[in-house]
Amino acid sequence: MKRVKNIILTFVLAIGSVSCVSKLAYTEPELPLPEKFQYTATADTASIANLEWKQFFSDPILQGLIEKGIKNNYDLQIALKQVAASQEKLKQAKYMQYPDVGFGVSGQISRPSKNSMNGQSLNLFLGSSHVEDYNAAFNLSWEADIWGKIKNQQEVSRMQYLQTYEGSKAVQTQVVAAIAQGYYNLLMLDRQLAIAKSNLELSSNTLLMTQKMWESGDNTSLGVQQAAAQKQATELLIAQLEQNIAIQENALSILVGELPNKVDRTIEMSDTSLPQNITAGLPAAMVSRRPDVRQQELVLLESNAMVGIAQANMYPALKITANGGVNSFKFDNWFQIPASLFGSVLGGITQPIFQKRQLKTDLEVAKIQREKNVLAFRQSVLNAVGEISDALVSNENLKVQEQKATEQATTLKDGIKSAQLLYKGGSANYLEVITAQGNSLQAELNLASIKRQRLSSIVDLYRALGGGWK
Repeated sequence: MKRVKNIILTFVLAIGSVSCVSKLAYTEPELPLPEKFQYTATADTASIANLEWKQFFSDPILQGLIEKGIKNNYDLQIALKQVAASQEKLKQAKYMQYPDVGFGVSGQISRPSKNSMNGQSLNLFLGSSHVEDYNAAFNLSWEADIWGKIKNQQEVSRMQYLQTYEGSKAVQTQVVAAIAQGYYNLLMLDRQLAIAKSNLELSSNTLLMTQKMWESGDNTSLGVQQAAAQKQATELLIAQLEQNIAIQENALSILVGELPNKVDRTIEMSDTSLPQNITAGLPAAMVSRRPDVRQQELVLLESNAMVGIAQANMYPALKITANGGVNSFKFDNWFQIPASLFGSVLGGITQPIFQKRQLKTDLEVAKIQREKNVLAFRQSVLNAVGEISDALVSNENLKVQEQKATEQATTLKDGIKSAQLLYKGGSANYLEVITAQGNSLQAELNLASIKRQRLSSIVDLYRALGGGWK
């Protein structure tokens, strides 16, 4: 027992004499970040991304759809299962610094040749033609984490877990944004359908008026045909819009994890409201708030730990193995204590000398992979800043477009009344009436589309800044 203590003490001193390394230091790479986002007047620390999605979207119907999506969306559920799996691996990684312990029981009977030396020796000394061996022992193996290899392996597991966690948040932001976009698109289609139905009524009145004037001899059959074609075009548009509404309802149902079905809605697009004070915040804050960017940084941290593992594999490894139990060449006295007890402790330091350059290659490849992930991290930041800038400029320009489109729609709607009055008085022909109705219809449809685009740009900005996972 004293010898075992001496061996253990020797290796403890050996471990203490070596400078332990926990893990490689990580320096965050320089990032292509501006002081403030483009198309913003000042650098404001506030950001709409800090709002929870229930605060950002005030429509109760939309809130209900998003809540269903977070609960039932299959892509999000798959992401959460990946988080759960990596969490189990993280739990296991916490036990890496402990020794491996096993227990085994074995029995063996050997019968050597009678003409062999072993066979003759057995007959001479034991008076037997066979030998038995029974063993029951605990086995222990432990590697000292001198160079931080195990700690870096634990770091890899932790980074992989955090990657799946950030990945699940990224999926949620996409699901929330997709549901909101689909809902606003549905409201736009509702509005366009109402516009088309209103225009159909005007087209029907124009056709009726044209037919009466043709019957009285004040018009030609061509005018009736053109008015009928205008009415038919509007009917075709209504059928197309009804089809698009059904398809959008199906898409929304699938997004929230339900079978295709109708989506109840009680408000019109003009009644929707989103935060009016659109603040983007500071670019530096976006890096830690946006899940996909954070996920890419965690990939970089993982590759940094992999470099540490590759380095540690090139250094000496200290391993201690021990086993002990009961052993006997007779079954009857197998568990006779203390006579059957045995034990052994083995410790050794191994230094790789020549591995066909495998260890050096592994280290260089790990370093190159880290450099690649630095570039990928920078690219993800650049893409995020670009998405935010796109959303900001779209929102600002769509404000102007919405104002102009509103003015145009009002002007053309008044033009229909003027054209009808002039047509009745004989001062305008049927083409001018049909053209006025067609232009007005297109202007109102375009206005509804621009309103939807503006809502979408605000949702895009919210997602691009990292909002939606809270």
